[in-house]
Amino acid sequence: MKQATPSRLSLGKVVGQMATPLSAVLIAFLLLAAGLAAAIQLEQLGRVEKLRQTTVQAQVLANGIAAPLAFEDDVALQEYLNALKADPQIVAVAAYDGKGAFAAGFARPPARLPKRAEEASRDAPPAALAVTVPVKQGSTRLGSVYLQSTMDSLSRRLTRYLGIAVIVIAAAVLIVMLAASYSSLRRAHQALQAEIASRQQAEEALRQSQKMEAMGQLTGGVAHDFNNLLMVASGGLDLMERTQDAARLEKLRAGIRQALDRGAKLTRQLLAFSRRTPLNPEVVDLRDRIRGMDALLERSLGESIGVTMHLPADLWPVEVDASELEVAILNIALNARDAMQKGGTILIEGANRPVHGDLPDRVQIAVTDSGAGIAPELVNKIFEPFYTTKAVGQGTGLGLSQVYGFARASGGEVLVDSIVGRGTTITLLLPRSLLAPRESDRPAEPVGASGRQRILLVEDDDTVADTVGGMLTTLGYEMERVDNGDAALRRLERADDFSLILSDMIMPGEVGGMELALRIRKHWPHLGTMLMTGYSAAAASAAKEGVPLLAKPFTIQDLSVHLMAALDHSKA
Repeated sequence: MKQATPSRLSLGKVVGQMATPLSAVLIAFLLLAAGLAAAIQLEQLGRVEKLRQTTVQAQVLANGIAAPLAFEDDVALQEYLNALKADPQIVAVAAYDGKGAFAAGFARPPARLPKRAEEASRDAPPAALAVTVPVKQGSTRLGSVYLQSTMDSLSRRLTRYLGIAVIVIAAAVLIVMLAASYSSLRRAHQALQAEIASRQQAEEALRQSQKMEAMGQLTGGVAHDFNNLLMVASGGLDLMERTQDAARLEKLRAGIRQALDRGAKLTRQLLAFSRRTPLNPEVVDLRDRIRGMDALLERSLGESIGVTMHLPADLWPVEVDASELEVAILNIALNARDAMQKGGTILIEGANRPVHGDLPDRVQIAVTDSGAGIAPELVNKIFEPFYTTKAVGQGTGLGLSQVYGFARASGGEVLVDSIVGRGTTITLLLPRSLLAPRESDRPAEPVGASGRQRILLVEDDDTVADTVGGMLTTLGYEMERVDNGDAALRRLERADDFSLILSDMIMPGEVGGMELALRIRKHWPHLGTMLMTGYSAAAASAAKEGVPLLAKPFTIQDLSVHLMAALDHSKA
């Protein structure tokens, strides 16, 4: 789940949260009050700024009249003062001598200099500002300058305030309109969300139906294959009881081991096909992945269809959902088989396709058959869901639609090249990944226990318990077995003298394997735990909780490696 990110506060969201026209009217009144407060604040700021400008003008004038005032040159002094008449906002100007007596001025300034600066401002008209500034020559005070200036005209101030009022009223009206329309927008948004959820459910159901069709095609061949594997295993055991020849025994053991490995491989493939999970892209080595499908393809296509693969070793990796890739290859192969009623060969080829320019390089996987081909007017229809040319009960028409959906979801495309009577080539073009695929696990030699280490085996099936117990003993571990989770908890309450608890996940009783592992983690945190199962849904829950898991069937090598890792983890 993605972490929630803080959303930005916006006017639309505020209106949406209020959600009623009445609330919007309240917001409008609040905006008007805020606009009025802003106008008052603006008036105060304007007055402060005007006072600063008037003070600066008075100081400039004081510097200019220092000499005329010192020498009592009334003519020069009056000329300096008269120069300010050009400024229409200057109301009155006066110069005073050192005793405060009027020396020169215009526009009826005070007869005597105000004793304090605040008296000058107090005596000025309401729309005017008055300041007094001393005239100095060095440290000697020669007199003072009085300057009275008016604020902006009433018409200019009214125009400014009217502009603010228009903006505030427009915002208030807009809020009311947004609130009036929000309820309908919210209903439309809810309907859209419901439609998106419904479409997602339909797409998931379609993808699952496509998988189920592929599994239906597999069922007959897989049942036949498992019967053959069981025949090899049971027959090999019978023959091993009737021979003492070492070479013969080794050959029989190898045949049984090969049969079991093929059965495990088929089981893993079927579980991957049938899982109900979202797409899970990973970096895939196409050569290894497709070559690993040989058993599935052999059993699905039948004995009359051969499969040839030309997959170069330097084939670029791609980032796709590996299970969906296998389903797509299988669906294309099944359609190729149906096109070759008398049998034939399917050719699977891979190639790197560099692309010049801004487009990414791509990897090509082409599946070619020698069947009946597709008529030109039908080529554009074969990828439509539920479109099929097969008889009722022989196909749902979802196979190639899965191929198309997989290619598009992976950022690629699918091409069709067909000639009636000669065959068809379906090509997957997938974007190249610059990442390296994860290396496959290599079988390791079994490693025995180091020192005295005891394992509590929790397994309800006696046959499986005997086999796993034998493996543990062979690896050098001391082993004790109980048959369910409840018995395991009772045993641990008596004494927890074990290095690790190895438990099956699906068992009878109130405490299953997953709950047992969580209880051990809570009450006996120093004990290591490892689960084993052959059920994919249970495996997913173990992975979510971070509990080590060993998938059945497993070899003694697998058991050895996983035990060592689990024991090392419990000591960390």
